[in-house]
Amino acid sequence: MMRRLLSLIAVVMALVAAPVAAQSCQDGVLCIELDNPNIEPLPFAVPTFVAESAGADQYARDLASVVAADLQGSGLFRAISEDAYISQITSFDSPVQFADWKAINAQALITGAVSTTGDDQIVVKFRLFDVFAENQMGEGLQFVGSTNGWRRMAHKVADAVYSRITGEGPYFDSRVVFVSESGPKNARLKRLGVMDYDGANQQFLTDAQAIVLAPRFSPNGDRVIYTSYESGFPKIYVLDVASVGRRVLQDQPGTMSFAPRFAPNGQEVVFSLTTGSNTDIYKLNLSSGERTQLTTSPAIETAPSYSPDGTQIVFESDRSGTQQLYVMPASGGEATRISFGQGRYGTPVWSPRGDLIAFTKQNRGRFHIGVMRTDGSGERLLTASFLDEGPTWSPNGRVIMFTRETAGSGGSSTLYSVDISGRNLKAVQANASDPSWSPLLK
Repeated sequence: MMRRLLSLIAVVMALVAAPVAAQSCQDGVLCIELDNPNIEPLPFAVPTFVAESAGADQYARDLASVVAADLQGSGLFRAISEDAYISQITSFDSPVQFADWKAINAQALITGAVSTTGDDQIVVKFRLFDVFAENQMGEGLQFVGSTNGWRRMAHKVADAVYSRITGEGPYFDSRVVFVSESGPKNARLKRLGVMDYDGANQQFLTDAQAIVLAPRFSPNGDRVIYTSYESGFPKIYVLDVASVGRRVLQDQPGTMSFAPRFAPNGQEVVFSLTTGSNTDIYKLNLSSGERTQLTTSPAIETAPSYSPDGTQIVFESDRSGTQQLYVMPASGGEATRISFGQGRYGTPVWSPRGDLIAFTKQNRGRFHIGVMRTDGSGERLLTASFLDEGPTWSPNGRVIMFTRETAGSGGSSTLYSVDISGRNLKAVQANASDPSWSPLLK
């Protein structure tokens, strides 16, 4: 059952090549300049897709709805209400009445059609138009797959539109693994869950018999590594997402292992190991089981995260007397401190683009999610609250998801996301913590 639910739809057959290349606003094409600090969301229209077969009407409505929600949810687009539409799209191949869409100031128009077959297959196609230029942007695309995967097709349509207009890589067709929380704060039950990036399609990967922490996706999304207290002590487990089968990775008596994260090659794991009173960072080869110690400081060293090219590791340490961020070679060795602002820094995560490091910062009784360049320069704080922590990057490095916890005995944890500009802060999923964003699905 889980395999059927989690396996990717056998989708996506691009019948017509449609390159998703970055476009320059200087070229006169419809685009959003993401570096502009005063971005106004781009108004767009996405009429209900045309149902081209019996039984496709609900898919036609739902597909258009998800596409609109994806684009508007990015904070870069504004969906025009269907009540304002002058024209209706009744045939996928009919000429577009651009004057009608200009009249309601729709700068982009997305038209689509859907049909179903008797073997539970669905065919989705779409076109994107620059309304004021009166031309089509790129070639049309067609996706084919199981009806169970219709939301993924909607995300793929939205991804294509997003990339063509912003010039950025896509991220809507992705998933998030997280810790689902229930019960009172002093007796909270925690289990691993996985969902679409927007909170839909939730499934559980573990039961709530033991506390689980810090799940992390593998580079291709087929495995999740996490910490569990089911033995009474924190130990690292790796779980196969499709089968939900799992095995313990670190079971050395008298030790505690936690804060694991995959290397970009997917064959190694970096993590923290406590022996006695000392915590250091280690690397484990998943094939051979060979373990290599990377740090030897008497300080607490934890929360390691690889650079995208696998050559460096950023981590947190209190070796200077307070919790700060350091970067060292992936093979271990001398580390360079990169955080020097007021307060304490933790949970660093390298951007998939390689240019930024996201982190948690505590200063003057407030918690922040922030970003800095990999040398520590250019620090920017994106959020502030009673408790914000644990950032994770979207596959395109544009959005950060994190945990926000409210104060008091009745406080709860909620997943939030924010654009790296600091715009578009919004709640994603209630009663959840420790998010980890998957790579783009394939």
